Amino acid sequence: MEFITDFWQWWILAVILVIVELFVPTFFALLVAIAAFVTGIALFLIPNMQWEYQVLIFAILSVVIVVVWRYFHDKNPTETDEPLLNRRGEQYVGRVITLKTPIEDGQGKVQVDDSTWKVEGEDCPIGTKVKLISVDNVIFKVEIVH
Repeated sequence: MEFITDFWQWWILAVILVIVELFVPTFFALLVAIAAFVTGIALFLIPNMQWEYQVLIFAILSVVIVVVWRYFHDKNPTETDEPLLNRRGEQYVGRVITLKTPIEDGQGKVQVDDSTWKVEGEDCPIGTKVKLISVDNVIFKVEIVH
């Protein structure tokens, strides 16, 4: 049984994976495309390699490249000037807000800009100034500002 007989077939697979990456930007297809390209190079250098070894090289390279990329990416995070861009709740931490509804039994709600958020903190009446000290999922922890 012949699976892939020529190196250029691996390179075609690599090009197809790059095209897939262009339409579905997951970054995973690009990494696997690199593995396909390198497998094509290995087949170019060893033209009589059996297809089982080709698939083995491709599979091992795919896993190694993805693991190495994840390790590199975790150790070197992308620098950004907007680190809280998609973390809306964390953007509000540190703000002082005047309560329009009381906090009763340790829970209440606050209006922050155009949104209403649940809060947890010390019981206090309407008009009390509270500081948003942290956010846990969608619930702010607040403390009274004296």
